[in-house]
Amino acid sequence: MRFAKPAVLGIVCFLLGAVVTRYYDTHRRTQPTETAKAPEAAQRAEIDFQNEPLWAYGFDRPPLPGEKALPQNPPSRNLRPNEDPVEQTRPMHLPGSNAAYSRVDVRDGQNVIDWFPDEHPPMPKVVAHGPAALGKNTRGCGSCHLPTGKGRPENAPVAGLPVPYIMRQIQDFRSGRRHSADPRKPNTNTMIELAKSLTDEELKAAAEYFGSMKWWPWVRVVETNLVPKTRIAGNLFLPLEQEKTEPIGMRIIEMPQNEEQAETYRNPHSGFVAYVPVGSIKKGKDLVTTGGARIVGNEFIRGKSTPCITCHGEDLMGQGDSPPIAGRSPSYLVR
Repeated sequence: MRFAKPAVLGIVCFLLGAVVTRYYDTHRRTQPTETAKAPEAAQRAEIDFQNEPLWAYGFDRPPLPGEKALPQNPPSRNLRPNEDPVEQTRPMHLPGSNAAYSRVDVRDGQNVIDWFPDEHPPMPKVVAHGPAALGKNTRGCGSCHLPTGKGRPENAPVAGLPVPYIMRQIQDFRSGRRHSADPRKPNTNTMIELAKSLTDEELKAAAEYFGSMKWWPWVRVVETNLVPKTRIAGNLFLPLEQEKTEPIGMRIIEMPQNEEQAETYRNPHSGFVAYVPVGSIKKGKDLVTTGGARIVGNEFIRGKSTPCITCHGEDLMGQGDSPPIAGRSPSYLVR
């Protein structure tokens, strides 16, 4: 498996520091700030994938020349021929939930399952069922980002983001300003299609719903020299074994704490673990708080980056339209 070079890991550590060194209060501090202007339409750059953090995209090798993502199939309630039909239609339950869903229900992204509906406001139609304009090809926002908006490593944690920020990201998907640096990542193209199909009313409803959510960290960070061997399914790392035998190198490996709960049940109470190289948290904290600046003798040495707290706030909860970054998926932050 290919590893990112130390310079890239420095960026990763700085983002990781934002994840693990600050936590949210129960209320966001709002400070007046100018609304950030969206950039001009982006052009795909020539990327040296040998030096890119491929693990953040859910890949273990660089793309081949001309390799691109295939379109994702729309959600379906059809039974899978390689699985027992009884198991696919058997009602499943979670502790603390009054709901019952089958595997078919879980996979039906046009009717998003909701294990704990009392823990959040009622889902708008677009979150539960997707943009109406897409018809049978639609999927609800909550099918990927979950009804709680907490998302997963392969997509985005949207809960608690500023409403103007959410709306601007969707507008950037629409206009071509935002796309995946890795052309193989399929859900980005799906997101672009969904964004272009949203009405302004649907966009506003989804943004206000997810923006109203309270956020709490559900990624547990573990510094380690070794990680379990993994396989990749849907751009998500899944463990092949529990024993840690593979050197982590210059990677972050983010995976479900419980594969069955995350994959089979889509349990919004079952979080993720991020395995990181030893020393990452301290390096990240230095970059987050000072940008890597230091004093040598009597001389101030400027750091390699602007401190994260400059834009995202001292508590990293965000300020104005700048998004919160504390406690969120390190894989997504790197992307």
